[in-house]
Amino acid sequence: MARKPIIAGNWKMNNTIAQTKALVADLIPLVKDANCDVVICTPYTDLAAAVEATKGSNIHVGAENVHWAEKGAFTGEISADMLKELGVEYVIVGHSERRTYFGETDQTVNARVKAALSRGLKVILCVGETLAEREAGVTAEVVTRQTKAAFEGIDNDELDNIVIAYEPVWAIGTGKTATAQDANDTIKIIRDCMAELYCPKCAENRVRIQYGGSMNAKNAKELMAMPEIDGGLIGGASLKAEDFAKVVGFDK
Repeated sequence: MARKPIIAGNWKMNNTIAQTKALVADLIPLVKDANCDVVICTPYTDLAAAVEATKGSNIHVGAENVHWAEKGAFTGEISADMLKELGVEYVIVGHSERRTYFGETDQTVNARVKAALSRGLKVILCVGETLAEREAGVTAEVVTRQTKAAFEGIDNDELDNIVIAYEPVWAIGTGKTATAQDANDTIKIIRDCMAELYCPKCAENRVRIQYGGSMNAKNAKELMAMPEIDGGLIGGASLKAEDFAKVVGFDK
């Protein structure tokens, strides 16, 4: 069974509601014939507008984070139930910026993944090494540790609802990109880890793994040609409809 590619945009802290409506309107006709799943992950304030604007299209909407608790004294956080009520389908968990700036740990990532899955949300799970870790030659150890921790207590039947995004931290927002071969090799390490955690057939047929380090219109085709890479988690290139559409249309 071939793994269907998935291209997801991570808008980060960008775009007002008006800008969201305009971007989605421009994007819909450009990606309507896409041969991959298309997702846009927007700031919380844009989610309702994005869900409404994408109705009837092939674009799915995701959030950029979710809390592990159903409700409570967690100022500034959003629960899975709140996202479901809005019509959100996906949520990014464990992005390097959450790990770096907001104290996210392997344990809190696991808790957030479980909370999202329990409410029927699909998860885009981020793992990746820092520049120091890469230079120290411990990339394999880091991504394996993060993957094993994130999937702790996750049943086999949830694998279809989790997309892994390998994002080398040193390549995010820097314009630097791992070579296609380097990205493929590291994603193979993650896939081998999933084969160990579950089963080889599961890892090969059901686990989709994106590359998330400065993929753009210029390098998408080369990256997507690699056998282990199933898509991209796109940052800056997702903020302009034409740029994002070129990544979505990597096979053209």
